[in-house]
Amino acid sequence: MPYRADQMFDLVADVGRYPEFLPWCQATRIRERSDTLLVADMVIGFKIFRERFTSRVALDWEAKRVDVAYSDGPFKYLKNHWIFIPTENGQECDIDFYVDFEFRSKLLQSAISVVFNEAVTKMVNAFESRADDLYGGAPTPSGAVSQRG
Repeated sequence: MPYRADQMFDLVADVGRYPEFLPWCQATRIRERSDTLLVADMVIGFKIFRERFTSRVALDWEAKRVDVAYSDGPFKYLKNHWIFIPTENGQECDIDFYVDFEFRSKLLQSAISVVFNEAVTKMVNAFESRADDLYGGAPTPSGAVSQRG
């Protein structure tokens, strides 16, 4: 990404603003906040589905890493991390993004599995566009994204 690791970390750590730009994110509520942890509820909507889930978001400001641990909601499990790696010049960064999940509902799992790769691409693009809006509109090259689900 043509943005600094700290900028991208700040963008991802600002969970309360996700409904402003993230597809399918209809609402967020921060239940608990400290320098290193957020406990947040998120409402996601996809076609006829609308689900709320709670997660614990660990913020490692020094390592520029965000780890999401699922607490409650429609998933059997959800694992997610973002690691922001500064490039040599310090003005850009590489991003290691990982997400893996399974819904409890077979119907919901079937619905999302059909469009999972497209959905992840759309979400990553939304973060890239948000970075452009916040940090200057530099063109964003398509990067490799590690995705499972």
